[in-house]
Amino acid sequence: MADTMKFDLVSPERRLASGEARSVQIPGADGQITAMADHAPVITTLRPGILRVEMTDGVKEFAVTGGFAEITPEGTSVLAERAYPRGPENRAEIEAQLEEARAKASEAPAEDRDAAELFVADLVGLIEDMASDRSLGSAGAPAPA
Repeated sequence: MADTMKFDLVSPERRLASGEARSVQIPGADGQITAMADHAPVITTLRPGILRVEMTDGVKEFAVTGGFAEITPEGTSVLAERAYPRGPENRAEIEAQLEEARAKASEAPAEDRDAAELFVADLVGLIEDMASDRSLGSAGAPAPA
């Protein structure tokens, strides 16, 4: 059994990462998913959150705001609506998206309001995660929340 898999992260603007990965932690719509080599096939939508990839050359983290991931035994492909390398330089773009989402949520029809408010809450959580070291603990291990 191989211990690595092919990994690709793309957004409409560009390819952000590509290479061999040991694991990919994905903020899935139904909860966190960790993909590894030989994973059962799965397709999931993404919620706003931190995508953490343990690549053969180190850990990389990205802020994603939606999209979907396809996991196969051979690899994981993430197609993100918007994705940014995790860091303070990208916070302003996500804050702008948050303000846009808040405006849409306030105007959403009653049947769509819960989903719109959940999206706003997920973006707030993403901004908080980007400002903290919560997702990376010592030696690159996930820190307790």
